Amino acid sequence: MSKSVNAVGWAARDPSGVLSPFKFSRPAAAPRDVHFKVLYCGICHSDLHTIKNEWGNAHYPVVPGHEIVGVVTAVGPSVTKFSPGDKVGVGCLVNSCRNCDQCAAHLQNYCPNLVLTYNTVLPDASVTYGGYSDVMGADEDFLIRWPDNLPMDKGAPLLCAGITTYSPLRYFGLDQPGLSLGVVGLGGLGHVAVKLAKAFGLNVTVISTSDGKREEALGKLGADAFLISRDAAGMETAAGTLDGIIDTVSAQHALPPLLGLLKPHGKLILVGAPEKPLELPAFPLIMGRKTVAGSMIGGIKETQEMIDFAAKHGIVADVEIIPIDYVNTAMERLAKADVKYRFVIDVGNTLKAE
Repeated sequence: MSKSVNAVGWAARDPSGVLSPFKFSRPAAAPRDVHFKVLYCGICHSDLHTIKNEWGNAHYPVVPGHEIVGVVTAVGPSVTKFSPGDKVGVGCLVNSCRNCDQCAAHLQNYCPNLVLTYNTVLPDASVTYGGYSDVMGADEDFLIRWPDNLPMDKGAPLLCAGITTYSPLRYFGLDQPGLSLGVVGLGGLGHVAVKLAKAFGLNVTVISTSDGKREEALGKLGADAFLISRDAAGMETAAGTLDGIIDTVSAQHALPPLLGLLKPHGKLILVGAPEKPLELPAFPLIMGRKTVAGSMIGGIKETQEMIDFAAKHGIVADVEIIPIDYVNTAMERLAKADVKYRFVIDVGNTLKAE
């Protein structure tokens, strides 16, 4: 365990975002590190943003991937939580300072010095590499124990899409049976939000820009109602009916119509990340004591809680499994929203070290 580990992955080298095979080394395992063979890795929209440097923070070469599941191959001498052969997952973060108030509260995702699973520059000037690779390593405190009854391929996206929607439902008290929840956008995040909300016993309304996803929302995902955000009459009829809204949209969109759907004291929670600022009028907030808030993934303890909840209730993502050499086509399709609802790379069977 003292030597660095040879790895092969797929990386983007420049803002074209084109991914191609890339050989690199994982750091030698520290005493508390766990190494595992990557079996599946989901493709998140943030992977696409990063490889194309759309957020202006890419450190090339970028090996994306933060919805990672696999099987432990080796553990450091101080590891107590995992053994070779265990199923594990790694989500969006692999370390934090461990000393701040956020870390003490198990909210490592809000640590000012959090280390993201990929594209974080470390003190030694190295950069973290993600799950589009054959092997991975992380401190045992940042691994998720994977339930035996949760499929690894369909479950992998929960490590981002699941926790991103589960955490605000829990934190903002929108997890109580009988509450009415709106879900804006029926994509990778939105479809998981619907499944989680239904498992909590909520009355769920899907809000979309067109009628194309009505049957999917009501028939397949079990939503209770469907609204078209451009249908002024329908939105007016539904005004003041929702306790909360999870807004998963990362494109420019109007907030006032959504605020109108909320009851007094209702909460609009943003989990999407539009590139430009959204317009937020004051009067709808003041007149109904409404809240607009944001939420970003979740801490390790809550991520484990979410995975266990998903296993208990049979919640998985709707996925399209792809080989690693299809990943550039998948990115093109993702940019056009041409996937229901998450691509997952079959790393274990299709990524081979030369």
